[in-house]
Amino acid sequence: MSMLEQTRETMRRDRVFDWMMPSADFSQRLDTSHGPILYVEDVTVSFDGFRALDELTLYVDDGELRCIIGPNGAGKTTMMDVITGRTRPEQGRVWFGQRIDLLRLDETEIASGGIGRKFQKPTVFQNHSVLENLELAMAADKRVWPTLLARLSGEQRGRIEEALETIGLTAEAYQAAGQLSHGQKQWLEIGMLLMQNPRLLLVDEPVAGMTHQEMDRTAELLTGLAGKHSVVVVEHDMEFVRSIARQVTVLHQGSVLAEGTMDQVQNDPKVVEVYLGE
Repeated sequence: MSMLEQTRETMRRDRVFDWMMPSADFSQRLDTSHGPILYVEDVTVSFDGFRALDELTLYVDDGELRCIIGPNGAGKTTMMDVITGRTRPEQGRVWFGQRIDLLRLDETEIASGGIGRKFQKPTVFQNHSVLENLELAMAADKRVWPTLLARLSGEQRGRIEEALETIGLTAEAYQAAGQLSHGQKQWLEIGMLLMQNPRLLLVDEPVAGMTHQEMDRTAELLTGLAGKHSVVVVEHDMEFVRSIARQVTVLHQGSVLAEGTMDQVQNDPKVVEVYLGE
């Protein structure tokens, strides 16, 4: 019996499945008291006969910072696509805590329900200020009239100020996002995700194109988020991974090749052979 199946068995008597509950109520259903926050079990995805994921099994603990590495074609992007509802697997199970079956939800429900994804290329509102970007991203009623008539409460302003401090852009609050450096735009997008109150963050190659100074600041930002949030980082830059890694998973040909600390995986002969080459 798998870890998820064991967990579900212990909770069978008191669990209530209510799939009509709005995604905004995920926080009421999310339960990590008996195990990880993310379960990916035996997930297989094929494209034109090519197996992008091959019975992939992966668990991420609540509050954990996990680094995912692997060569091109290892299945990293497809894995994130499955978790966020962009791709449906042909087999397998994907659960958010013990109560929420992600394969029964669509992409919008997952995004608004506690799982945030940052793509490699930052997507911010270039002509709006940093503060306005964070305000627009805030979890709230996005219908036309509520949006037009909305006024920030003291609590909302406090959340924006906290996000600005977290991402290190307080001084740039009234600056147009299009004027930010590449690294600052990456931090802003992370801040925009934080405004959605995510429990799980999926971050794709956050330091691509950054200066060394920006990389150091990004390392501080991501390690600082761990604990409050679960953070999964997909990255190719091994120097950066070493600077933040607590637990590393190596993917190869759509499944887990190795898992452990950075020292453990970089000294694994299988990993050296297929990926690190060092």
